[in-house]
Amino acid sequence: MTAAARLDLRLTSADKKRIETAARLRGLPISSFIRSAVLSEAEQTLATEFELRLSPAESRRLVAALSKPFAPNAALRKAMARGNKLGL
Repeated sequence: MTAAARLDLRLTSADKKRIETAARLRGLPISSFIRSAVLSEAEQTLATEFELRLSPAESRRLVAALSKPFAPNAALRKAMARGNKLGL
């Protein structure tokens, strides 16, 4: 991997020593240890924010709803007709 971006970080000396110790215990350079930890936390944050988890009951309701044939309601039929008139 070729790194193209840089990220600077200010730490207390105690925090830096703690990170250095943890990196040494993992047998990693400090930058690799930090990169791995930060990317792992970023993935967890993104997953929490963007993944949708359904209970078994919610999953069954979703599958049932998706299995029904599509039938537009009156408001959607009206909007589709307006779109057709506009040539959309």
